[in-house]
Amino acid sequence: QVQLVESGGGLVQPGGSLRLSCAASVINFSSRTMAWYRQAPGKQRELVAGITSGRGTNYADFVKGRFTISRDNAKNTVDLQMNSLKPEDAAVYYCYTRVLLRDWWGQGTQVTVSS
Repeated sequence: QVQLVESGGGLVQPGGSLRLSCAASVINFSSRTMAWYRQAPGKQRELVAGITSGRGTNYADFVKGRFTISRDNAKNTVDLQMNSLKPEDAAVYYCYTRVLLRDWWGQGTQVTVSS
C-alpha cells in the first residue's frame, strides 16, 4: 500500500512563495523516483518536477529557475519550493510515484496565485 499526502498549498500573491510537502508512506522510499505534477481547471495534468533516488532532478521549462524539488529520505518527504509564483502557476499540485508498474497519486493540494 502506498500513501502520499500533500500539504502546504494556499493563497499567495503573484511574486510570492510557497513550499509544498509530500509525506510518503511507501516501502523503500529512498530508492523511489518522486515527482510533483499539477493540474489547472480545464487542462491536462502536467509534470512540474521530479527527483530520483540519486537526487537527480528535472524540471518543466515553465518552472526552471523558480521551483526547487528536494527530498528527505530520513523523513520520507519530498518538497517543492515555489518562488516567484505567477497566476498561471495556480493549480492543484499532486505528489506522484510509481511502484510495481502502478502510478500512485496523492489527493492534491490547491495553490492559488492571485492579488
